[in-house]
Amino acid sequence: MTASSLQGRTLLLVLIAATVGFAAILWPFNGAVFWGVVLAILFTPLHRRLLARMPRWPNLAAFLTLCLCLLVVILPTALIGASMVQEASVAYNRLRSGQLNFGEYVQQVLDALPPWAVSLLQRFHLTSMSEVQERLTSLGAQASKVLATKALDMGQNTLQFIVSLGVMLYLLFFLLRDGTALVQRIRDAIPMDDGHKRQLGEKFTTVIRATVKGNIVVAAVQGALGGLIFWVLDIQGPVMWGVLMAFLSLLPAVGASLIWGPVAIYFFATGAVWQASILTAFGLGVIGLVDNLLRPLLVGKDTKMPDYVVLISTLGGMALFGLMGFVIGPVIAALFMAVWDLFAPPRRGAG
Repeated sequence: MTASSLQGRTLLLVLIAATVGFAAILWPFNGAVFWGVVLAILFTPLHRRLLARMPRWPNLAAFLTLCLCLLVVILPTALIGASMVQEASVAYNRLRSGQLNFGEYVQQVLDALPPWAVSLLQRFHLTSMSEVQERLTSLGAQASKVLATKALDMGQNTLQFIVSLGVMLYLLFFLLRDGTALVQRIRDAIPMDDGHKRQLGEKFTTVIRATVKGNIVVAAVQGALGGLIFWVLDIQGPVMWGVLMAFLSLLPAVGASLIWGPVAIYFFATGAVWQASILTAFGLGVIGLVDNLLRPLLVGKDTKMPDYVVLISTLGGMALFGLMGFVIGPVIAALFMAVWDLFAPPRRGAG
């Protein structure tokens, strides 16, 4: 082994060790760092416009961009989150006091089942209605307790939230101000052809912007519409249910229906036909239409990925990384396809 090759391997090991160590230091704030990078990518075009008008004041341009980000994204999210925590606390207290009894709701549905449904339950050896009630009641109670507990934890961990928010805003300011130079240094350090680096970089930023903007717009619209119809129908906790529908709408096709669907079934089973009809029509014709129209336009069109790839990568990303996965999953899928395109032989007659 020559001295130069030994030196190169040693330098590579030092680089890997330093990178792993730096990642370990940042890991306690992985959410803050991740969303700081995502927001920097989203708001960089706006920052460039402001910087073009005040080229001599880069700090002021970054600060103004940060303030707009606070007003447009962070403040509304915090207000909605606070309302959700409050409604979840009320629901949890009603559950503990017995005012919210899932057994009664389940029994009403079971009593309204037609004979063919009862026969179907018998085929699955669920002949005892009390057994069905017990299972569904237990499932509903556990889900509600987990949801309420998580919401209460979010409200109680105020100090941790404030620290993470401060880290994210601090990082966001410097990423906006120095992001262009930082990206250029990273590009220069990557041992790859300039054209390939540019192609992968553009794909990376395009997918993040399309995924975040598209999914958040769809989630916000579906959550707002779902909360509105729940409020019109006088269903308790419309903000909490609206936020849940917004979160679940990150799952293409099925999302929000996991919330309003069971409520519509309950209305039908208990004889509230007009409420059930309105909720079903609104869910299918309005909330569902938002997903079918906006998501392909805002996500699939810009990412240039098939809908099934977006769906699978979103589900897989959220399973591995939690909420951050709805961004990480499609980004990894897009980079996977882009890298393979680089290695694929050019098509004959292309161009």
